[in-house]
Amino acid sequence: MKSVLEDIKNQEYKQAYLFFGEEGYLKKQYRDKLIQAWNPDGDTMNYSRFEGKGIDVKEVISLGETMPFFAEWRIILMENTGFFKNQCPELTEYLNSLPDYLYLLFVEEEVDKRSKMFKTVKQIGRVVDFSVQDEKTLMRWVLGILKREGKQITQRDMERFLSKTGTDMSNIERELEKLLCYTMDRSVITGEDIDAVCTTQINNRIFAMVQAVAEQNQKKALDLYYDLLALKEPPMRILFLLARQFNLLLQVKELQRLGCDQKTIASRTGLQSFVVRNYTGCTGRYTTAQLRQAVEDFTQTEEDVKTGRLSDVLSVELLIVKYARKNPV
Repeated sequence: MKSVLEDIKNQEYKQAYLFFGEEGYLKKQYRDKLIQAWNPDGDTMNYSRFEGKGIDVKEVISLGETMPFFAEWRIILMENTGFFKNQCPELTEYLNSLPDYLYLLFVEEEVDKRSKMFKTVKQIGRVVDFSVQDEKTLMRWVLGILKREGKQITQRDMERFLSKTGTDMSNIERELEKLLCYTMDRSVITGEDIDAVCTTQINNRIFAMVQAVAEQNQKKALDLYYDLLALKEPPMRILFLLARQFNLLLQVKELQRLGCDQKTIASRTGLQSFVVRNYTGCTGRYTTAQLRQAVEDFTQTEEDVKTGRLSDVLSVELLIVKYARKNPV
């Protein structure tokens, strides 16, 4: 990302850029920065945008071969084309002979790094992976926004906020805006404010349900399950996320047994460190054997549902009941 900012600052650009990765908010921000740098006056005659699969490659190449009209550059933006997952030999070949006046920007959700398109853009241009940001980066970003607004928040309440929003920066920005409006007349944001206005993401509701299961609180776990069903969340997706959470509990417990500290566990599992702290609070209620059995049960249940031996809603409910009681067997 810094390299893109350097290119803009020095006005020394590559002819082809590829932005990809899970962090959509940053991708959009940098897309707009680069397009604005290339096209500060909003010239529509020499700027073209294509989106989605099924783009006519010949049309793109023909446009690229058209000299800019009373301008220095011709700019083509292509988003979510699928060119970097499927073969596109014609465009790949064209990338090796781009006219000097042409700038291309590809913005993709998924890419195959083994594809010729990916390797070619990497060779002639600049490739930027917009991955999910780590905990410290997200906290610095949120704190920067709060500081500009004259707001303060404790470390614990910051963690509480992120545990509700997840790591998606677009969602964090939306929830932060709600929080700022709600606390307009106060300088300190509290945990009560966060609970009052911030929406807990589905995956975090799943973890709350798992935590209730780990605390042997059947009623709370089932209430959360019914809430998820009321939100039209498919039972099989809940099962998948529940299985994932128990698999992570197993990983955390194994790493604890090996003597790893919280930072190391976070690094090896890909979890935020404050999330690891929540997991470590749950692992003590299960033996390693019980967690392994839980993962096996989830796999077997998925098969039973797919083969029609169990209904999806009931099967997940039975698992919650089983693992929300003391000494599950």
